[in-house]
Amino acid sequence: MTDVRVFECGDVMLQCKSVLKQARLAYQTYGRLNDAGDNAVLIPSYYTGTHDSCEAYFGRGRAIDTDRFFVVATNMLGNGLSSSPGNAHESQAADKFPRVSIYDNVELQHRLLTQELGVNRLKLIAGWSMGALQAYHFAALYPSMVDALMPFCGSARCSPHNYVFLDGVKAALCADPIYNNGRYTQAPVVGLKAFGRVYCGWAYSQSFFRHHRYKALGFNALEELMVDWEQDHCRWDANNLLAKLDTWQQADIAQHAAFEGDFKRAMSAIQARTLVMPCRTDLYFPPEDSEIEVAAMSNAELRVIESDWGHCAASPGRNADVMQQLESAFAELLAD
Repeated sequence: MTDVRVFECGDVMLQCKSVLKQARLAYQTYGRLNDAGDNAVLIPSYYTGTHDSCEAYFGRGRAIDTDRFFVVATNMLGNGLSSSPGNAHESQAADKFPRVSIYDNVELQHRLLTQELGVNRLKLIAGWSMGALQAYHFAALYPSMVDALMPFCGSARCSPHNYVFLDGVKAALCADPIYNNGRYTQAPVVGLKAFGRVYCGWAYSQSFFRHHRYKALGFNALEELMVDWEQDHCRWDANNLLAKLDTWQQADIAQHAAFEGDFKRAMSAIQARTLVMPCRTDLYFPPEDSEIEVAAMSNAELRVIESDWGHCAASPGRNADVMQQLESAFAELLAD
């Protein structure tokens, strides 16, 4: 992992009306901000991602060229680098960590950009999965600040079906007696492995498994892929995983005082030129949900990714063909 910077935010009032004590937003920057403060690109992290895993979406000579743009990659609250159950103030650690919303993340990102970094405008906000959720919310809450928006394999709210999937993986983890309602003294390994194994079946599509696409990832057998998902999730703190999962489940762009629960009002607030890029076979965020979102926006285009890799089609660096589609779309939105 590359070095990480931390924006100390002080005590922060959250949407749930609890105060997050000594809040910290971890981030990294790449490139240089111009004198006008208007060449910035914001890339929020995804569910099990951090700023460094998002580096696959940009770089020197790429569409998001760090010789031209000032890239800010932020870490979600709950991901272990920003304020999380695993590193919070003692009075809010572990199971006592307060409920965090997508808008809580966005408001801290806005403070970081404007108060700490001197950013006046964003050329682009782009994000995958939960990064897309944050991108949508930011563009709705601060519309005059955002030139272009590109949510991919994500949505503006958690659909009922998406909620049920997340509740299933949550139940698999919480069933481990070691978890003890978040008050564990050792890692609930059995629960974490179950969480990862159940998650694997949703991350890809039926055709991905039917055509043995996992072999392209270096796995000779299906069991090897599932064991890899187990091992990956065993690296995470269980309470951190569940804090972010709760943020995901409650996500809804309309749930802010500015929009008073009106979904169409929230979506129509977005002024940025937008490319919405779902994957045809994504089991979390299907194109049908994206169609509803695009229909409520004034300057948006739906561009479906045709791939049988499901939600993981847009996982950073995983599928070369999809990465090239994303690269082309970034270039289109950033063209002078």
